[in-house]
Amino acid sequence: MRTAYSVETVRSAERALMARLPDGALMQRAAAGLAAACADLLGRVYGRRVVLLVGSGDNGGDTLYAGARLARRGAGVTAVLLAPEHTHPGGLAALRRAGGRVLRPGDHAGADPAAGTDAAGELIDRADLVVDGIVGIGGKGGLRPDAAPLAERAARSGAAVVAVDLPSGVEADSGEVRGAAVRADLTVTFGTHKPGLLIDPAREYAGTVRLVDIGLGAELPAEPELEALQHADVAALLPLPAAESDKYRRGVVGIAAGSARYPGAAVLAVSGALRGGAGAVRYVGPAGQAVVARFPETLVSDQGPHKAGRVQAWVVGPGAGDDAATVAEVLDTDVPVLIDADGLRLADRAAVRARSAPTLMTPHAGEAAALLGVAREEVEGARLSSVRELAARYRATVLLKGSTTLVADPDGGPVRVNPTGTPWLATAGSGDVLSGLAGSLLAAGLRARDAGSVAAYLHGLAGRFAADGAPLGAHDVAETIPEAWRDVRD
Repeated sequence: MRTAYSVETVRSAERALMARLPDGALMQRAAAGLAAACADLLGRVYGRRVVLLVGSGDNGGDTLYAGARLARRGAGVTAVLLAPEHTHPGGLAALRRAGGRVLRPGDHAGADPAAGTDAAGELIDRADLVVDGIVGIGGKGGLRPDAAPLAERAARSGAAVVAVDLPSGVEADSGEVRGAAVRADLTVTFGTHKPGLLIDPAREYAGTVRLVDIGLGAELPAEPELEALQHADVAALLPLPAAESDKYRRGVVGIAAGSARYPGAAVLAVSGALRGGAGAVRYVGPAGQAVVARFPETLVSDQGPHKAGRVQAWVVGPGAGDDAATVAEVLDTDVPVLIDADGLRLADRAAVRARSAPTLMTPHAGEAAALLGVAREEVEGARLSSVRELAARYRATVLLKGSTTLVADPDGGPVRVNPTGTPWLATAGSGDVLSGLAGSLLAAGLRARDAGSVAAYLHGLAGRFAADGAPLGAHDVAETIPEAWRDVRD
């Protein structure tokens, strides 16, 4: 499992570790890992042109020491000092001893000042590699005006951009980007991931993330801020049938979805549940004919949720229109309930909070914004705080869909982030498939947090497999869920 910790936790762990190590040892470990990652990216170090964008403090020190290592291997290394009076003295001395050059952003060094071109910008234009050591993990509010043009220049150049610990200008704890920020091809982070490296919009700026072990693990608490399941974690949670399994042991899920206007939502939710391993699906709603035509194994009822027969979990809301009565009836049951789409709008918050059985809500950013009473952009820009706030307000587990799907429990604990998302899933009906899939896992006995996390993981894999670089529809995603299961198990 990939885990991420807050800035405060990381700094506390670093202090504890440094107290047991020789002075400067931790920085040297970080610099060695950073230099190795840069060398791997360059392929050949000798003769390559490297520009270091160096801010103050330890982040700048890591960058300078790594630059010294590259210079000793024959790279032409120039450090651009953005805070000359606060530059790490030991790192700067090491770079100079190794033959590195030093510039300040306003230096012209033979360039034409009247043309508005300084030496730092020209060096970036000609560089093979630009290393972003401008701001450390405590940075807030985007890049300062003197740094932003250099980041923009690096983005326009043909150079590879490597961020040190995280891209400067993004916020480590939240994943928010409140101004100009560095866009990296590779981020080399130390000791542990930071939440911003796993959550959009900051994740988009990080590129590929490489974790360097500096010995921090023993100093970190058992419970992280954020965790991302990997194949082995998902495989351990998958509900597999045993020799004595029947449909009830595998889980029977009820689907209350669809309407005259949106019959396809019911079909897609049922497909997600069946492909997700449900022992049986009971469908309630006006789209029974369409559902049975596509999935004859579905058990259809027109008597409402309370008379549909035994179920072990309910999915309510996809394509439901304005059927508030059915939503209320499902919420009144004593089994786990997943609320999606129209159900989110129709569900009474007090009724959700009063439930004793688990509740899983699955909004996208627009639906979450409506529930929170804020603009959609606010949710998209602050996904972590939004999912936590929504879980607390409704006393429910919340799966916030999007480019990085997040799952939060109402009582706190680590937020789960899904690493398998793909933009190919941005297609009508894919959320209905996800609802059915998660509902089948709830019916199989998984906790709401695990059901949401596993469903998002499999859904993302299915989207990748189904698309394979070409357009797809929600039906294709559902049909590929079994392939995602096999991939995880194998």
